[in-house]
Amino acid sequence: MKPLWKLDRTPPTGTPFDPGARHDVVIVGAGLTGLTTAVMLSRAGLDVAVIEAGEVAQLATGANTGKLSLLQGKRLAEIRRHHPAPLVQAYVDANRAGMDWLLAFADQAGVSYERRTDHSYAQDPSGLETLNEVHAAASDAGLPTRMLTRAQLSSLAFPVFGAVALDEQVTIDPALVAQALAEELLAAGGALHTGVRVTATHVLPDPRVETTAGPMFAEHIVIATGSPILDRGLYFTKMRAFRSYCVSFSIAGDLPDSTFISVDGATRSIRPVSPADGPGGAARLVVGGNGHPVGRSDSEAAAIDGLVEWTRQYFPDAEETHRWAAQDYESHNQIPFVGAMPRGLGVVRFATGYAKWGLSNAPAAALRLTAEILGASWHDRPSWMVKIGTRLTVPADLARGAAEGAKVAAAATSGWVDAERRPVPVPKPAEGQGVVANRGGRPVAISTVDGVTRAVSAVCPHLGGILAWNDAECTWDCPLHASRFTADGTRIEGPALQDLKPQPRTKES
Repeated sequence: MKPLWKLDRTPPTGTPFDPGARHDVVIVGAGLTGLTTAVMLSRAGLDVAVIEAGEVAQLATGANTGKLSLLQGKRLAEIRRHHPAPLVQAYVDANRAGMDWLLAFADQAGVSYERRTDHSYAQDPSGLETLNEVHAAASDAGLPTRMLTRAQLSSLAFPVFGAVALDEQVTIDPALVAQALAEELLAAGGALHTGVRVTATHVLPDPRVETTAGPMFAEHIVIATGSPILDRGLYFTKMRAFRSYCVSFSIAGDLPDSTFISVDGATRSIRPVSPADGPGGAARLVVGGNGHPVGRSDSEAAAIDGLVEWTRQYFPDAEETHRWAAQDYESHNQIPFVGAMPRGLGVVRFATGYAKWGLSNAPAAALRLTAEILGASWHDRPSWMVKIGTRLTVPADLARGAAEGAKVAAAATSGWVDAERRPVPVPKPAEGQGVVANRGGRPVAISTVDGVTRAVSAVCPHLGGILAWNDAECTWDCPLHASRFTADGTRIEGPALQDLKPQPRTKES
């Protein structure tokens, strides 16, 4: 599966890795958070190096829908249910600052985009109460939203029972933005190392990151990897991870000229693509949704097929062009985690938990990280930065964390129990399929991909969860804390740092 945004586009490869090199700042991760932070710090005169295990925008950034909105579906209402209005205001102001920075960068770099009206909408009458909450929370935060009735939206091809609308939001090609950021960093003399995996960080005696190509030293280290690759602070227990899906279509008829995301039922996200805000010079329709906790799905392929069926029901001439998936993290606090990492002695910083709204939250996080690294005093920082940085944990945060912890525990137990029930040998899995079996008390993950059958450890090296087969992407996914691995055991993402160990195959499997 390949995102639409990576159509016929070669990402920048960066610069050769220099083991033992020293920089002012080393940033781990070449997604939107890492690259915007790198550009901001480089503009401030610092020597910055970005290290990326894959390629630029390989994961969440490159799989984004490209919707840049302050409305954000039902997110504002969800925050307001459990937090005071001033925190919602600070969240909106942070996202506005991130949005303004990104658009200013796009204008400077020549990355085109479209201004569109964004809608949070109800698919049936049960969602109307949520719409009222969204409108109230947005209005309290100073956003000029307006309520639209079903009659006002009757021209739409898909069912809408009402919506909250916000004008002057944006659609943009996220991979093109990341590429432009990388190009500016390199032009300014910064370093970009792709294909190099960070395996550890150390604060004492000399701050450094350890990589598969050797160490690199820095005064400051920023972890911008989605889920932090460090267990300091145990942030993997303070978030939940979702896998969600997108499909792009060519359509002979007219496309909607606005963006939409549902607030009820199975999520439906609709985003038109024009030559100005997408690749390939052709109009497209992107439909997303059907998300679920990572590793906890009966069939990821069925989730994508469901999006295709829904689209063809309301756009009968839709022809699929691309399908892809993304992984996003939501903090139990509902506000992104940004700042100094515990036990990092003020050297290690991180950002995570954007809840699928990274195009504005990532540059907002970069603004805060930059302010901290440059030593800006609290008095010199914007009020949103101070408010978010001093927020308190509330009982609802603890309740959400406890509920997610119970689900993790249940997934851990059921994984081991299910593995015990299926001893090896097992029949060779069909193409694109995987199975977990038990060999001498140890779970083994067996799969067949591209005609090759492989066996690897089925135990996640992070905290021992039993992996589940992802039949859409042919990967092994951990239902505990969302680490993911290829069929041959290579780590893709998540808090795990090691690959899965190969296992011997029996004749039958």
